[in-house]
Amino acid sequence: MSRWLTQILLVVRSVSRRQLIDRELDEEFQDHLQREIDAELSRGVAPEEARYAALRAMGAIAKSKEESRDMRRVNFIDDLVRDLRYAGRSMRRSPGFAVLAVLIMALGIGANTAVFSVVNAVLLKPLAYRDPDRIVALTGTVSEARNGLYRQISVADFQDWHDQSSSFEAMAYYVARETSVMSGPAAEYAQVGTVSPEFFRVFAVEPLVGRFFTAEEMKPGTNGAVMISYRYWQSHFGGDPRVLGQSIRMFGRTLPVAGVLPPGFQFPDKTDLWVPAFPRPGETRGGLNYLAAARLSPSVSVERAQAEISAIAQRLEREYPLTNKGRGVAVTRMRDQMVGDVRAALYLLLGAVSVVLLISCANTATLLLGKATARTREVAVRVALGASRRRIVRQLITESLLLAFLAGAAGLLIASWGSKALVDLAPANLPRLAETSIDSWVLAFTLGISLATSLLFGIVPALYASKIDLNDALKQAGARSVTGGGQARMRSILVVTEIALAVTLLAGAGLLIKSYVALNTVALGFHPEHALVMRATVPALPLEAAGQFFNGVLPQIAALPGVSATGAAMAPPGSLSSGSYGAYFVDHMPDQPDQMSGPAAMKNVVAPGTFAALGIPLKSGRDFSDSDTRSQPFVAVVNEALARESFRGENPIGRRIFCPFDSSEGLTIIGVVGDVRQAGPEREPRPECYMTYRQHAFNGNTLSVIVRTSGDPAVLTETLRRLTRAISPDVPMKFTTMEAVLSDNVAAPRFRTLLFGLFAALAVCLAMAGVYGVMAYAVSQRSNEIGLRMALGAGKGSVLRLILRQGLTCASLGLALGLAAAFAGTRLLTSMLFQVQPNDPWVYLAVAALLGVVTLLASYVPARRAAQIDPLAALRQE
Repeated sequence: MSRWLTQILLVVRSVSRRQLIDRELDEEFQDHLQREIDAELSRGVAPEEARYAALRAMGAIAKSKEESRDMRRVNFIDDLVRDLRYAGRSMRRSPGFAVLAVLIMALGIGANTAVFSVVNAVLLKPLAYRDPDRIVALTGTVSEARNGLYRQISVADFQDWHDQSSSFEAMAYYVARETSVMSGPAAEYAQVGTVSPEFFRVFAVEPLVGRFFTAEEMKPGTNGAVMISYRYWQSHFGGDPRVLGQSIRMFGRTLPVAGVLPPGFQFPDKTDLWVPAFPRPGETRGGLNYLAAARLSPSVSVERAQAEISAIAQRLEREYPLTNKGRGVAVTRMRDQMVGDVRAALYLLLGAVSVVLLISCANTATLLLGKATARTREVAVRVALGASRRRIVRQLITESLLLAFLAGAAGLLIASWGSKALVDLAPANLPRLAETSIDSWVLAFTLGISLATSLLFGIVPALYASKIDLNDALKQAGARSVTGGGQARMRSILVVTEIALAVTLLAGAGLLIKSYVALNTVALGFHPEHALVMRATVPALPLEAAGQFFNGVLPQIAALPGVSATGAAMAPPGSLSSGSYGAYFVDHMPDQPDQMSGPAAMKNVVAPGTFAALGIPLKSGRDFSDSDTRSQPFVAVVNEALARESFRGENPIGRRIFCPFDSSEGLTIIGVVGDVRQAGPEREPRPECYMTYRQHAFNGNTLSVIVRTSGDPAVLTETLRRLTRAISPDVPMKFTTMEAVLSDNVAAPRFRTLLFGLFAALAVCLAMAGVYGVMAYAVSQRSNEIGLRMALGAGKGSVLRLILRQGLTCASLGLALGLAAAFAGTRLLTSMLFQVQPNDPWVYLAVAALLGVVTLLASYVPARRAAQIDPLAALRQE
């Protein structure tokens, strides 16, 4: 280690104090020379003879000085500086070539850097908490495929994990949802997290202002308190430090502000307000309503924690077989839990854009091979003057390095814009997207790929340029000495490689495009056009208050001009997060119902007229009516999927169904409606049981009012806002359209398809530029041959076909290799495709046809130029 340090210090001193070191070196050699002279003089040799004898003894002093500089690595630095200066002069002499090469590489580097900045922010950066690797998620698991969303956990299970485990420093359960909040004169929606006592200890966060909840405020039956985020503090209280003790109203309670959390902390799901979690009355071990997180104790691994908590889960399964049969718990690092669903898609996008970079490298290499032709004589002169092949290669690699660094600088500018565009285009639910930036890791990535690409596109041209026949190069103009079959074949190989890579990317893009088209044309089971959605929450908890509000607002909306139908639903199609999913039972409720393994269905609360407002067809029976109130027998409408699953061709009308929700009372089935894709176009319809809002309350009395209009639904937004405010100013509203909801459902596929399509289009353009370059180069090199052919009687058509055949040969080879690679590689897209197979023949045929057309267009201009060659002029050049 000390030897390396000494060498580094020597190099630094040799560069920084160059003149002083050279002076010391001269003085040292003069001292040695003088000593030799003195030794000769002491033997009685004459002074002149003594000097000559000393010089002969020491040898070539200049060479010794150079060797000394080489030992200090100074000559290498000098050579590098000279090579960089020469490369700069060369680029100034050929500005068109330099700009084209830099632009091609900048596109590849910039696209890669932009995508990497997103991958870095979402997947690679540690979470912005203290000791983030010790924060884990505790997720419910099941031993076999079940009906339901079982990642959540119950409070009773959590309490047993907490009390019986020793692997965790802190453990908490939580849930977050949009809730009606009043911190000013009007109600609004805010993301509110309900958290257990150790929640903030898990993330090792301290209040910026104020304090956490007291033990008294965490007790059931107390009013509680609220913690607010830094963002909410700034936007609603202007950063006033006197915010402590001010009131925020939610859940029918007025809560004092206990403290403000530091900037950046908004876990989970961009939460702005946190309140204590009080156990719900009647909540059972089977109530899976929460998520859980924990902080590992120091020196405890994830594997050890998993083993301990799995043992606890097995004991609970034996003690409570009715609710815990087959249930386990998974311990996962929080970062992996957050990004698990998007990891594969982002790495796939990074792989796709890396293909674009490889094509850029191949394209630039073909440009440099062409430029090497013009520099043959220059290289020959250098070799004749004593330059070694290694020195020539180093010079040319330095030029490539300069091109790559300029491209890297330009690529950073492209990436800065591109990363912002990616953030704007990406789905809103992509985790950690706001952390995307051009940071030190992104800069290091750009530097790394700039170095790598300089070698990728520079090494082949440098090696070919250094392998010249010196005699031929000096005798001739130099064009043929290095432009024979070897270099022509290498250019063709590079173009075939470009085409193969472009085909692979194009096939993947084609599959995603076809999948996205299928996603947008699949039968949804309802009509999203001209449907306005107004989400409203009645802050009062009693059912009568919610019923009074919706009973008043729905008829008034229905009477507005341009409104053809109105309704309301707890979970309109596409908003799965607002719905409920669980077991149901037909004809009777078992004494000990199996909530885990029995049939399950979506449970949705709707108002009369909702099916007409959504365009869901009524297949049999009747819709809900205003007379279906809480004082009347409970009724339900089911969809066809539930009827097929549980009644198997029998008429379900009049049968009883039990859908434990806010009541375990049985419901009489009064109608059957068509299936809808509740969770968006990608997922098949699930069984669904509809209940009327007049008989059921849910989650703070929240419903989404659906208004079908004859024109643009957005026009009614302000009218509905004024009408609702007049009825109740305490009710928050949020407006959207059913088409916007569907657009959000397909945001992730749209993002993938758009980027893949963009990368594929860029790859095809670069590959076709390569085809054009090779064809144009071939025509220029074969002009004498073509002239001779035409002089011997060849027509323009035959010359045209000759050149086109060469271009199509490259394209055919690239297409064959590319289709083979695509056939193997597109299987990675299987989980991202909808109603499309990875080996779809129509997509591959379309790719082949497109490539053939584009190749013909790229080859036609050089071929037409070849067909117009004057035979006499071509032969005179010979």
